[in-house]
Amino acid sequence: MMARWWLPLLLLLIAAPLWLHWWEPGLFLAINQACASVPAVAWAALSLGGNAWGVLALTSPLLVFAPRLMWAWLCAAPVAVVMVRIGKEWLFSPRPAGLIEHAQIRIVGEPMEFASMPSGHTLTAFAVAGSIYFAMDAGRRPRFVWLWLLACLVGLSRMALGAHWPGDVVVGACLGAWAAAIGHLLWARLGPDWFKPRGWRMRALAALLALTLYQMLDTPLDYDENRQPQYVLALVVALALLRFARQQRRED
Repeated sequence: MMARWWLPLLLLLIAAPLWLHWWEPGLFLAINQACASVPAVAWAALSLGGNAWGVLALTSPLLVFAPRLMWAWLCAAPVAVVMVRIGKEWLFSPRPAGLIEHAQIRIVGEPMEFASMPSGHTLTAFAVAGSIYFAMDAGRRPRFVWLWLLACLVGLSRMALGAHWPGDVVVGACLGAWAAAIGHLLWARLGPDWFKPRGWRMRALAALLALTLYQMLDTPLDYDENRQPQYVLALVVALALLRFARQQRRED
């Protein structure tokens, strides 16, 4: 239990050379160029795992199959948002594209030059992965370690796309794990009414997913390369909402 609190701090201290930029820009360029062999659409799709709309779409099946887990990451979301906003507003550090000639970097989408620390996508991904992981029974958690791996891939995508330094990603990961731990405390206080399929809270969540469906179909999120992946996610959301609607009718 205590590892939720001290382990991110330990990792943050160990990774101090990264967020102090001791090895930059060499380390960033090495990672960015090593990832260039993978198509941009793959990295852009992975980056959706750190976009709020993307996460809603990815986790939409939980609305029907495990609503407690969906509420777990939603409890961590406000904490994650506050952490991202404070970090970006206070530090306002330059991104790689703000310091390195663009010809040396693989940049996908419009070059972003400021508000680098921390990586918001990484922080979100780790907050979601951690909160879902912590909400599971201890005996089931070893089978879902892949959630952390997926969050790591989201962080890697931010460097592959030319958007963040390695230090931004590490700090985002550690803060995301803390957001998950704080969100877990909030989630543990939720009463059973939050998870009733016919309750207004679940129906409000379904309405939010309907808006998510619109977002998936309306315009590419973050990158133009995400149009096709968003269509796949739109199908996932639509199926989840149809299943939820059937569930409502059965209970009527």
